[in-house]
Amino acid sequence: MSTLKPVRSDGRETKVRMKAVAQRLFAQHGIDGVTVADIVAAAGQRNKASLQYHFGSKDELIGELLVDGAQKVDAFRLALLDQMAADGGPRHVRDVLDAFVRPVYQLTVTEAEGSTYLRFLSNVQLTHRALFRVHIGAKWNAGYRRCLEHFRQLLAHIPAPVLEQRMSLVAIYTTTVFSIKEAPADDAPASSRLWTRNFTLDNILDTFEAMLVCVPSAGTLEKLK
Repeated sequence: MSTLKPVRSDGRETKVRMKAVAQRLFAQHGIDGVTVADIVAAAGQRNKASLQYHFGSKDELIGELLVDGAQKVDAFRLALLDQMAADGGPRHVRDVLDAFVRPVYQLTVTEAEGSTYLRFLSNVQLTHRALFRVHIGAKWNAGYRRCLEHFRQLLAHIPAPVLEQRMSLVAIYTTTVFSIKEAPADDAPASSRLWTRNFTLDNILDTFEAMLVCVPSAGTLEKLK
């Protein structure tokens, strides 16, 4: 009978370090701008085969990074929705929107290695959609689906295809806006008037809420037919 050899603690630490380094490099230089050799060198590894040993390939490493972030966002989103349900909600569109957006925003302020996931995610979605579909697809989006169902109930006067598209746009805008927030963290002197104002997150939620609740124009309704 064969037995699996336990992974040494230093091996686990190497894998974690390599993932953090790779995600930052991908965020800064894009997926195609980073080679396996770049990742290995930046992680302080002498063995050029170390990435293959821990992940199998660059694509599999990217897959693990995608899943890590998606799971964090979905778990936090579900927790917020569960708490909302326990309190008898949701009662307002804004409540659901906050539960949808806040977990993404939180990635920019709580990651120990610095905020890089959203820029990495944006790069994958822009240039390697096939990888995103393979590793994420319709997985780890239970929170997304629950938010959409709440919006359908709270905004029943908006045609379903229009509302679903607006939800997709809010998701895209959320990733893009907060990926911009991440960037100054790599350059300490950099500052942004957008993020130094204490009302910024609320104002972003205001604009997203306006997108969702806006009455469809006559032109949109005509084309919907």
